[in-house]
This record gives sequence, C-alpha cells and structure tokens, in this order.
Amino acid sequence: MKAFAIAVTDFRRLLRWRANLFFLVILPLSLILLLGAAFGGGGQARIGVVGGERGLARDFVAALDARPSTELRRYDDRAALQDAVSRADVDVGLVVPADGREHLRLGYIGRPDEAAGQLRATIQSVAAEQSRRLAGAPGIRVVVQEPDGSPYETASNRFELGAATQLLLFVFLNSLSGAVWLIETRRLGVARRMLSTPTSTGTILAGQVLGRLTIALAQALIIIVGSMLFFGVSWGDPAGTAAVVISFALVGTGAAVLLGSLFSSEQQAGPVALLLGLGLAALGGSMVPLEVFPDTARAIAHVTPHAWANDAFSALLVDGDGLAAVLPQVAVLLAMAAVALVVATWRLRRAITA
Repeated sequence: MKAFAIAVTDFRRLLRWRANLFFLVILPLSLILLLGAAFGGGGQARIGVVGGERGLARDFVAALDARPSTELRRYDDRAALQDAVSRADVDVGLVVPADGREHLRLGYIGRPDEAAGQLRATIQSVAAEQSRRLAGAPGIRVVVQEPDGSPYETASNRFELGAATQLLLFVFLNSLSGAVWLIETRRLGVARRMLSTPTSTGTILAGQVLGRLTIALAQALIIIVGSMLFFGVSWGDPAGTAAVVISFALVGTGAAVLLGSLFSSEQQAGPVALLLGLGLAALGGSMVPLEVFPDTARAIAHVTPHAWANDAFSALLVDGDGLAAVLPQVAVLLAMAAVALVVATWRLRRAITA
C-alpha cells in the first residue's frame, strides 16, 4: 500500500502544477486537430493516372476527369505513380489498362488516410455509372490496392493516425520530463526520510515506478478519450489498443526512471529529456510517417519503441486488425520495457541508498 501512496502523491504533484494541463490536454489535442486539418483532404482531389488511352478505359478516365471535384495527372508508368503518391504529389493513383475492351481492372494506390477512402468511393461510383451506361457490356470491376499491391482494406478517420502519433509522442515525452521529479525527490532528501521510516528500498522503488506509469497511462487516456469525443476517432480493437498503450507506457516509464537515476540535477535532466523525447519521436515516425522513409531509414527507425508502436497502430487503425496482429510489436515493446526497467531500478536503488 505504501508504494501506491507514493504513486498517488506523484500524480497529485502533476495535477497541482496548472501548466501541466496545457501539456497533458490542450497541446496534444490541438496538434491532433492541426494534423487532421492539414492532411485530412479537402478541395479538388488530385488523381494520378497511368494508362486508359483507348476504348472502355478511355471512356472511364474521361468520366472521372469530368468530375468537378477531381484533377487528373498523367504518369508514364506505375513506378512513377507510386513515387508521386508516396511524396503526396497526388492524393491517390489509378492504374488503368491501356484498352479495356472486355473488362476493366483498376489498380488503386493510396496512402492510409481519409482522402484515399473517399476517392475510392468516388472511383467506384464512376465505375458503376459507366457500367450502367454500357447496356449489355461487361461490368467494371474495381480492385483497390496498397502501394505494395496488397488490398486496401479500410479508410481511416483523418484524425486517427495523427491521434496515434501524438499519443506516442506525448506519453514518452511527458514520461521523460517526469524524471526531474525523481531527481528532486533525492535532492530534497525525501527519499532519505522515507528510508528512515519502516519503508523498504523496494517499496520506494515500486512507488516511483508506479508513479511514472500512472502519469504515462493518464496522458494516453486523456488523448484517447479527448480524440474520441472531439474528433470522432475510433481506436480500433480495444484489446489491441490497450496492449499497445500499456506496453509503450511501460517503455516510457523505464526510460524515465533510468534518466532520473543517471543525473543529479533537474537542470541536467531537463534538456536531455526534451532532446530524447522529440528526437526518438521524429526517428520513430511520430512526426513524419514511416511510410515515406527510405527502406534503410525505416529499418533504423525500429531501434525506437515509437516505430514498433506506430506499426501496431497502423495495423489497428488502418487495416482494422485485432490483438493477434499486433502481438509481435507488443512483444518487442515489452522486451524493451523489461530491459529499461531492470537497468533503471538497479541504478535508482544505488542512487537512493548512496
């Protein structure tokens, strides 16, 4: 019970400082709003097209181009089109057969955002109209694909991926920022006074770890609930989301405790916490999507917990997968957390009893 009391005290300290409300609530939700507004689509949609020069294919492309909400851009081959989609030069790409006399099979290339889902519906609508116009002609079958050729399964709310990346950014950053409280506890002699009571070192360590974990989970819960209420974000499978959030919060907790045990003053730990929190988030795809990284950079990104968690959220929110699909990422995050917590508690024990 003493460990829980220490954790509750840490959490009350968090709420006592009113400026924390800005970093815990206002800033994360504001960034989710800005990201959704910036990348959620709107205006005239840009569709890249390869092929469709003759016959039924030409008629289909012409009907699509006639839509006032679409702007078509021609590309020479599929590789150039995929590159344009990945760089956001166009919203989606459409690979159309050159002729299409008997049937029309369309390749659809899109990023995991709301625009891709909306334009898929637009293209299917045009296809259906063309099929009805051509009485007695073969129907038009639309096959939607990811850039790697896999099926494009679901479309996400435009705020979903922004909410997931900001959750990871702020959970980790605020966890690391909480390391200064561990240092303050030692510097002010609070830890020594607790040791002078019938309180074991293990209890103090457990309380400090639980305090950091409580703060990390509270930050995650604020973003999840706030994004659901204000932006209509659906977080997918509850069990899968809970597993990713808890395992990532454990990583952040271990990193915070380790950072708090390595430095002797708040002035030393503060800048390092900020640098690591923002740097690892950028490298791990919480500022720029991993999909736009080159292959080598994407591989390097997976030294961070953010990259594994972003992969898991992509599976949950974009592909509509459940807990089973994200178990590999959760396992990696738990392994990272275990290593960080073991090293951190060992270092903190030494710092407290020194």
